[in-house]
Amino acid sequence: MSTITIARGGRQGSPTELRTGTFVGEVWGDPVLPATEGWLVNNVHFAPGGRTNWHTHGVGQVLIVTAGEGFVFDEHGNGGRIGVGDVVHIPGETQHWHGATSSAFMTHTAISVGGHDWGREVTAEEYRQAHDQEFGA
Repeated sequence: MSTITIARGGRQGSPTELRTGTFVGEVWGDPVLPATEGWLVNNVHFAPGGRTNWHTHGVGQVLIVTAGEGFVFDEHGNGGRIGVGDVVHIPGETQHWHGATSSAFMTHTAISVGGHDWGREVTAEEYRQAHDQEFGA
């Protein structure tokens, strides 16, 4: 028999953790719900310039921006600047990255379904191109 899980205050009680290895810059994560039935929910806090590595999700991912301003891009250059109130859907198996702009923090709730595969770092040049595309060179 399954049961309903309630994360009081939007957290599972785990401490905030510095995310390393699959992120560039300072990125902090708050697990919201324990991984269950292929779902993973985290609040992720990016310092200016902080970003994920390239990665994919087996089924997909939804990002809900709750503070600040950032970017999300796939391997083909699709995406753009995101801000408070924006909701982003990333289809399964889409190679992508997301993170803060160079001048603002960003926080989003990330709802991921299915496993994920982490790739290489988003280079400084790739990040600069995203910035220039959205803010002008």
